[in-house]
Amino acid sequence: MARLNSLVCLILATCVHAGAQSAEIGQILERLGRVEKQNAQLAQQNRELAAQVQQLRTEIAGTRPAAPTNMTAAPPDTATPTKASIEERQAIQDSRIEEQAQTKVEASQKFPIKITGMALFNAYYNSHNGGAAEYPTVASLTPGPNNVGATLRQTVIGLEYHGPQILWGGTVNGSLAMDFFTGGVSFNSTFRLRTGWINLDWKTTKITVGIDKPIFNPREPVSLAQVGVSPLTGAGNLWLWLPQARVEHDFAFTKRTGLRARVGIVQTHEASPYSGSNVPVRMESARPGAEGRFEFYHNIDDDRRLELAGGFHTSQTHAGGFSIPSRVYSGDWFYNPFRRLEWSGEFFSGENVASLGTGAVNQGYAVSTRSGYAVTSRGGWTQFTIHTIPRVDFHLFSGVQYYESGALDAQDVSRNMLYGVNLFYHIAPNVIVGPEISQFRTLYIGNGMRLTNHYDFALGYLF
Repeated sequence: MARLNSLVCLILATCVHAGAQSAEIGQILERLGRVEKQNAQLAQQNRELAAQVQQLRTEIAGTRPAAPTNMTAAPPDTATPTKASIEERQAIQDSRIEEQAQTKVEASQKFPIKITGMALFNAYYNSHNGGAAEYPTVASLTPGPNNVGATLRQTVIGLEYHGPQILWGGTVNGSLAMDFFTGGVSFNSTFRLRTGWINLDWKTTKITVGIDKPIFNPREPVSLAQVGVSPLTGAGNLWLWLPQARVEHDFAFTKRTGLRARVGIVQTHEASPYSGSNVPVRMESARPGAEGRFEFYHNIDDDRRLELAGGFHTSQTHAGGFSIPSRVYSGDWFYNPFRRLEWSGEFFSGENVASLGTGAVNQGYAVSTRSGYAVTSRGGWTQFTIHTIPRVDFHLFSGVQYYESGALDAQDVSRNMLYGVNLFYHIAPNVIVGPEISQFRTLYIGNGMRLTNHYDFALGYLF
């Protein structure tokens, strides 16, 4: 009986041990099944990531196939990036580099250059006394036929560049602007340099060399009708672009108030004596001159500011064996008392100003057999800008220039005046429609007043 009990206990222990082993084997098999399932999911995710990378590469190459239907699973959230995620990041980075390469102009010295400018179309109409010019700068003494036409010659192409850092924390930057305005009104227009400069720029000091408006008169009215020459040329705006070198320094009194001083030398473009001269004249075509401008500024708040400036020009014209002075004193201003209203302008007084840009009225100086003398002149312009509804601006402007009638002859100009209005409407952020109406009123000694009206429709595309 004892032996039988022992045998039964042995059989029961064996069965229990076998059952325990079976349970352990089942658990192991279950874990293996889960591992295999996870491996299958990871393999599926890797295939989906590879498909995403391939799609990005084909999109960059210019083809865009339909997305696979199984691209639904998210990549595994692991601390160590997988090979697929690295390839995906590389593809995205390559796409960004390629996009930048399409919008960048590369310079030989590897510094950034940006193309700027405006494709400008003008359709115009000039009444009697307008002459043959697209935009007259004086009402002619003799009436002629009306002048109607259209042009793209005032299209402007520019480059802006930024160079590396220089000594004492400064930077190099500059600009270059060109158009097609030379060559007359016919279709044989040629490329022309307008303005261009190189700036060595520090925090409060700037050194500039290049070609630009006179140092003492940097402001000008706003117009899409007069771009080949500065608006209000011959009617108060001395504008001629001159080679120059200048130094500018800001003196800050407070965070909102200061003084900006600018002085330099220019190379004048000498004009010939006016038509009243009765002797042959030999002249030096270019002369050095000194100019300066001192501007007081005050920022009232973030939207409003006040600027008041005074300036000077001095040089000598050498013609017919005589040295004839050119002296000009000027003042200019900008003020926007309200957010939607701006008022700007400039005035000057001096002598022998024709070499600074007076358009068709060339009355700077005269030369006789015994002497040379300068013609006194004074003038100025003003403009009101009204910012109305979004995308629409109105500009009302007027300018006048006087000449010393006692030094002139019959049929010379004693006063030249212009007034007008234009509208800028942005039909798109970079597309402007700009109709303009203006009138010149020119007073001739002994011949009275002559009038000419100008109507202009401009369409500009900024790029």
